[in-house]
Amino acid sequence: MRVFCASIATETNTFSPLRTDFSDFEQSFYAPPGEHPVTPTLCSAVFPALRKRAQVNELELIEGTATWAEPGGLLNRETWGRLKQEVLDQVTAALPLDGVVLGLHGAMIAEGCVDCEGELIEAIRAIVGPKTVIGASFDPHSHLSQKRVANADVITVFKEFPHTDFVEAGEACVDLTLRTIKGDIRPVISVFDVRMLDVLPTSQEPMRGFVDQLNQMEAKGEVLSASVIHGFMAGDSPDIGAKIVVLTDDDRAKADNIARNLGTELFSFRGQTKPDYLSPVEAFRMAQKAAHGPVVVADVWDNPGGGVAGDSTLILEEAIAQNLKSVAFGTIWDPMAVRLCHAAGEGAVFDLRFGGKTSALAGNPIDATVTVVRNQRNAVQSFGASIVPMGDCSVIRLGGIEVVLNTNRSQAFSPDLFTNLGIDVTEKKILVVKSTNHFHGAFSDVAAEIIYAAVEGPYPNDPTKTRYNNLTRSIWPIVKNPHEEIVE
Repeated sequence: MRVFCASIATETNTFSPLRTDFSDFEQSFYAPPGEHPVTPTLCSAVFPALRKRAQVNELELIEGTATWAEPGGLLNRETWGRLKQEVLDQVTAALPLDGVVLGLHGAMIAEGCVDCEGELIEAIRAIVGPKTVIGASFDPHSHLSQKRVANADVITVFKEFPHTDFVEAGEACVDLTLRTIKGDIRPVISVFDVRMLDVLPTSQEPMRGFVDQLNQMEAKGEVLSASVIHGFMAGDSPDIGAKIVVLTDDDRAKADNIARNLGTELFSFRGQTKPDYLSPVEAFRMAQKAAHGPVVVADVWDNPGGGVAGDSTLILEEAIAQNLKSVAFGTIWDPMAVRLCHAAGEGAVFDLRFGGKTSALAGNPIDATVTVVRNQRNAVQSFGASIVPMGDCSVIRLGGIEVVLNTNRSQAFSPDLFTNLGIDVTEKKILVVKSTNHFHGAFSDVAAEIIYAAVEGPYPNDPTKTRYNNLTRSIWPIVKNPHEEIVE
């Protein structure tokens, strides 16, 4: 079997003050053909999975480009055209092909293109023809279009949020694609539009039990694959919202029935899935009452993983106002402040302005006399099996608070965000992290308690107030019961 693989991925917040270009891909992750590292990235787990199969002579692997940009604002037209054409040229050069496997995110939006992944898969289908099997792996915070479903033979989606299973989803995509090429299975894809947009963490009920149910269905052989597209509420896409994706072996009626039943169950969870969000004042008061630490306080909406800058100072301002002690704060994106700290050197005490640069909604810059505790070039943190670059970083201290400043935008994934920079998390009373829920998997191992804090900012977190120009379908919570409207 001749199999080609590639990965182009980012998550586009169309309401973000940021813009995304090729430099963002280069800074986060860009691997030309043959240069993908041993470890996977969030959306490129198909590469090591295919390499394993190639090493036992199961297939001939032709690797294309693999690249990922940290979630940000609208992707410019030139960058999207360049990356798309790069992969299409690689596909053409690799012909003939038995299979194509793509590691995608699914929420990329560019100038002039609201469905980048659909456009890519459609173009690849036109090149390889109808007989070549195309498999694609997606992040659940994506927009599943009919164009993608019509042109792919296999679709898998990470089930977990936090995305602790991105490697398994990539491996499943590879396995189902190869089985299809061999003729062992004939997958059919059924999609049920749940018509719902909500935050759906699988670290707690009711989503925990729902995902367990999907895993059991796969383990028992009831389906080839069953998964949930959560949707990404910060992307102005006509396909925004939750959807159920079910693959069966040549049984359309069964796939449709299972997808409908699962979708109906998921819709019944609406409004019940979010964690309890507290104000910063309440969050810190609760954290201080804890018998021991560290207590993790998540700044859920200033999350770089949702495409915002990650330089909001609103929660930090509250921590300063309460004169909190024994706090580690990670991170605030401020390349200029990092440069100044590196120039000053470790141990320097000087006046620094940092944070609050990119949005009028993200708070004011902090002006303080700080001590430079640590400077580090090319710092990293881990996300499961993936290594996440943070760029040059500095740790500064003001009062009883230590703040990590970074040059590569990244949400908080793991305690090694702090420990790699010399901060002992076990000695801190409070750890503040910028992340909606991806932090939960690794931080739950060290946290005495986890608290979610929410402040209004550049991330559009209430669909009833967000102006979606491309949305024409009725979805909850914008419409109370969109399914009743369909029946009528």
